[in-house]
Amino acid sequence: MKAGIIFTGTGPILILTTYESFGDKKLIEKLSQKGIKKFMAYEVPLEVVKRKYGQQYDVIMKDVKQSDDLRVLDFDGHKIFYSFSFTDLGDPFQHEAA
Repeated sequence: MKAGIIFTGTGPILILTTYESFGDKKLIEKLSQKGIKKFMAYEVPLEVVKRKYGQQYDVIMKDVKQSDDLRVLDFDGHKIFYSFSFTDLGDPFQHEAA
């Protein structure tokens, strides 16, 4: 499992995913189905996410309604942006639909 902040046209979302990379074609397809066709993604340490989100993280992980390969942990862009330091962010990945 990896965590990532996805910066979209409407602001950042925090996701959990089992995909190996943010460039995985299946992940890009899933995001596209949700209307996210252009984005920048940064991996954030899973332990930092667990510490910051605590019980909310546990609830999302137990939610059987969400798919196993992509779970949205938070979509409050303001909270996400200010919860993580730039030093928490991994290398950027960018995607833009053709």
